[in-house]
Amino acid sequence: MTTTSLTDSQRVVVTGLGATTPLGGDVPSTWQALLAGKSGVAVLTQDWVESLPVHIAASAAVDPSETLERVEVKRNDRSGQFALVASREAWADAGSPDIDGDRLGVVIATGIGGVLTTLANYDLLREKGARRVHPLAVPMLMPNSAAAHVGLDLGARAGVHTPVSACASGAEAVSYAVDMIRGGRADIVVAGGTEAAIHPLNMAAFAQMQALSTRNDEPERASRPYDKGRDGFVLGEGAGVLVLETLEHARARGATVYAEIAGAGITSDAHHIAAPDPVGRGATRAMQFALKAAGLAPEQIAHINAHATSTPTGDVAEAKAIAGVLGDAVGTPCVSATKSMTGHLLGAAGAIETIFTVLALRERTAPPSVNLDDPDDEVRLDVVRGEPRRLPDGPLAALNNSFGFGGHNVALAVRSVDQ
Repeated sequence: MTTTSLTDSQRVVVTGLGATTPLGGDVPSTWQALLAGKSGVAVLTQDWVESLPVHIAASAAVDPSETLERVEVKRNDRSGQFALVASREAWADAGSPDIDGDRLGVVIATGIGGVLTTLANYDLLREKGARRVHPLAVPMLMPNSAAAHVGLDLGARAGVHTPVSACASGAEAVSYAVDMIRGGRADIVVAGGTEAAIHPLNMAAFAQMQALSTRNDEPERASRPYDKGRDGFVLGEGAGVLVLETLEHARARGATVYAEIAGAGITSDAHHIAAPDPVGRGATRAMQFALKAAGLAPEQIAHINAHATSTPTGDVAEAKAIAGVLGDAVGTPCVSATKSMTGHLLGAAGAIETIFTVLALRERTAPPSVNLDDPDDEVRLDVVRGEPRRLPDGPLAALNNSFGFGGHNVALAVRSVDQ
């Protein structure tokens, strides 16, 4: 079923946005920093960083302890803390809807879950014994913890879910939320992704895979998608959350409508546990499915928020997929690589970048990509470099791509909506 054949009671729209990222503690500050080309990457100050080959990461601009109650910080892993901050902003932005909890759902994804709680409590076990392990360690470390706490916070009883598909998790959560609404399970779903994994073990493990940038002396220039000098991604942390409901439901309650999640495509590569298919076959199919589900032709796509992690193989594979689906012609569509500023937020990336895609259509402005000084010869895309770019007048459509270890591919088609 394509969007063009859907009624207003089936079209799913975005009515609330919330985020806490390396660029800002909420959506407005994050978006303004993004348009300004600001980097959230910096040298870490923790003592343990000197023992690692990588000294940089994109830490959250605002610590969640500045927003949450002390007891909430104590009872939630850092990933859950981020999710609460972002979901509360999104819920308030949506007007704090008056809804029966039986008709409210939550889908908060993660790539790793409560890994900081797991590692901290293992250290306690080894150093101080079993009695010092936190009594809430299990509900804090379980991957569904963030979703469960958001569900408890909002009183959601239509279902609370946690997709885990590595770096595609946040986008998959949005797709799952659309299915929940269209399937009649919920009238409103709070959906997104969260991640908090800046820890010596995680960074050492990614570094051993040669996945992280080692540009320690130039942290703000380390994440450089599509550039010949790229050498890996920069680990980030934070959360992004969207409030979704049908267009009919949104208009009935007088809600602000940001954009429509018009379609989704989900595929898998069956190629390698960590490397993408070199020609992007799975990514190609995901984008094609998203376009078909949305009833969109390739030439209708004005903008793409690319996955573009700044890895040597991943960027080229995605560029080939985009060119294969939407054509090689320079200028159609324009591409933003926002991880050049936020770093890579793993399971939260797809959700935060869906927010960026929604705002790009809403504001008719494609965010810039920074640090692209010497474009890769194999990347034949119109990348928005240096400064934001004005998008055309009239109806707009965009794609948001998210791919993850394990060969997960998710593409979301987003469409502007007349108010």
